[in-house]
Amino acid sequence: MVHVFVYGTLRAGEINDMMRAAARHHLPAPTYVGTSTLGGRLYDFGRYPGMVLSTQANERTVGDIYRIPAALVAVLDEIEAVYPGEAGLFVRELHDVAHDGATYTCIVYPVNEATVAGLPHIAGGDWVDYRKTREVSAV
Repeated sequence: MVHVFVYGTLRAGEINDMMRAAARHHLPAPTYVGTSTLGGRLYDFGRYPGMVLSTQANERTVGDIYRIPAALVAVLDEIEAVYPGEAGLFVRELHDVAHDGATYTCIVYPVNEATVAGLPHIAGGDWVDYRKTREVSAV
């Protein structure tokens, strides 16, 4: 089992919900560890967010930590279009994420600073809250 920190469409109830992705591939369900934050700035790419990692204390991104079967990593890589030897929007990295007195080494899918030029910054750092507010505003 490995850990992953998800901050966008892989979160529960979102379009790429990991529980549904695991079920579609007949893999064991991920285990929710908890909600936490990681240093980063979140940007709106339209249908999904991208996080640029940051060490600034006031720049935090909200996400969920899950324990997942190792076989699910390939599914997440496919969703995030991360392929060995190919440059893409997202990259797969390992970062320590603290939650409830413990630290988890998590797979995280950030984007590069250059990819967010001109995109709206998600001020609260929470994609789910932002998306829901954006949808209400569009009505």
